[in-house]
Amino acid sequence: MEAISLDRDERTPSVEEDPALGLDRRTKFEILGAVLLGMFLAALDQTIVGPVMPKIVGDLHGQDYYTWVTTIYLLTSTVSVPIYGKLSDLYGRKPVLMIGITLFLVGSALSGLSQDMWMLVLFRGIQGLGAGSLFPIALAVIGDLFTPAERGKYQGFFGLVFGLAFLLGPGLGGALTDAFSWHAIFYVNIPIGLIALAVIWRLLPNIRHVERVGTIDYPGVATLVLGLVPILIGFTIAETSGFGEPTVWAWLIGGLVFLGIFVVVERRSPEPIIPLHLFRNRTFSSSMVSIFFATFGFGALIIFLPFYFLIVEGATFTESGYRFLPFMFGLIVSSIASGQLVSRTGRYKPFIFLGFVALIVGQILMTQLRVGTDDWVLNGWMFVTGLGIGPTFAVFTIVVQNAVPFHELGAATSDLTLFRQIGTTVGIAAAYTLFRLNFTWSVLREQIIGAGAPAALVPTDPPAGFDIAQLTSPTGGGASFLSQIPAQAQAIFVEGFHRALTIAIANSIWLGVAAAVVALGAAVFLREIPLRTTLGPARAGAPEGASSPASPAGAPSSASAPYRPNPAAD
Repeated sequence: MEAISLDRDERTPSVEEDPALGLDRRTKFEILGAVLLGMFLAALDQTIVGPVMPKIVGDLHGQDYYTWVTTIYLLTSTVSVPIYGKLSDLYGRKPVLMIGITLFLVGSALSGLSQDMWMLVLFRGIQGLGAGSLFPIALAVIGDLFTPAERGKYQGFFGLVFGLAFLLGPGLGGALTDAFSWHAIFYVNIPIGLIALAVIWRLLPNIRHVERVGTIDYPGVATLVLGLVPILIGFTIAETSGFGEPTVWAWLIGGLVFLGIFVVVERRSPEPIIPLHLFRNRTFSSSMVSIFFATFGFGALIIFLPFYFLIVEGATFTESGYRFLPFMFGLIVSSIASGQLVSRTGRYKPFIFLGFVALIVGQILMTQLRVGTDDWVLNGWMFVTGLGIGPTFAVFTIVVQNAVPFHELGAATSDLTLFRQIGTTVGIAAAYTLFRLNFTWSVLREQIIGAGAPAALVPTDPPAGFDIAQLTSPTGGGASFLSQIPAQAQAIFVEGFHRALTIAIANSIWLGVAAAVVALGAAVFLREIPLRTTLGPARAGAPEGASSPASPAGAPSSASAPYRPNPAAD
């Protein structure tokens, strides 16, 4: 680890003030491994369940409630994120993280025991309540253990965790289901989680950065839940029904009203769940906007590329997951590399800009997707896009944690996770809407005729009972369409169907291009704050550009001490 030199007039915080200073290098790395295991639990759960959901739905006879298995997990994990972050600042990371992992494991075990669809929905909700703590608190723990100048070396592994989960999840889910049953995919979390719990309980000090425990902001919690839940439900409904459905707007408007009340409540709260004053920090607010739009545009890719592999290329659910490997490889490489480079150079804006440029270029290339696109060409496009996404996993966490007061590190890190998750949800709903606008019967008819079908054989109006929205269903697709086509004409109709579907998918990716441009524009307003090389509230507690409380105005302080890379380090 890089040596940290302190000026003689600087005060070294005590172990009571900053317990991480009492840990040796080996202990820190053991804790790092445990929190990464916790993050891996949540990431693996997202990739191992998806490919076998059709099997689960079939066994539990729950087609009508299919989307709720995912929706309830999304709701509980997203809403609980900022609550966990604030609680970790008030009561310490250790108990909050252990409670989160325990809830996740209990939800996993119960999900595996589910005998009907509503049991699975309920238990997935419990899983989500636990998962809400795993990402933000794990990242906050890394922020506690290592100085901002060091964090890039380790927070780059955030992308690696996602990559490994994406690599292992689909195959492991299929293998466990084939060898045992789908129940086993939930039990695989338990031994991993127990190892993480044991290490955290044994080694992690209860790191807390407030002088006294404040009261929980119950009105803030209530209004935040009443605001976020309807909004997330509204956008989830929009994925299948579109934004023309009045119910969607009823949910969204209701949620916005409560979010307005939440803002009023938080302005008066002595211990707000989301400290609103952080948004006056230009670097913090710019990071929130950038991460929201980066993940907003990412939604179209994660939804429609597997759809392309399944319908157009005829891949299985497991194979479609592995077709994403070039994208994940690019993400892992750039996530780790950007974190290392930030630590070695002390600068982060250049790598954020380069990442967004790569993301824009990669998605522009993806808009050229057509039936017959060479697999190696598509792999190259996905790799470039992955290179662009990687820095958003590693670098923005460093930026935010370096820019906020040390005692609000947990809340700030959770806010970043919250904006990332909401951005993904909103982006997926918007991508579905754009997809529907580009995939109409008239477009489909045009492509079928272009494939060689006589115009007289293709009706101007869609066949009776045909619903193009079925194509956005996980279990829908070409079969429902082809069943209405005479067998001798199916080959031509299939080609036209695939052409129209692919063009609609490619056009929906333009949404991601536009969102990445907005994210890049927001990143322009980031301040290049020198990365702190010390830990402790006296130095890390100062806001942007502020002097340390221990230093006279204008005098150098460890909160703003320039980063001096050590060429001999590591």
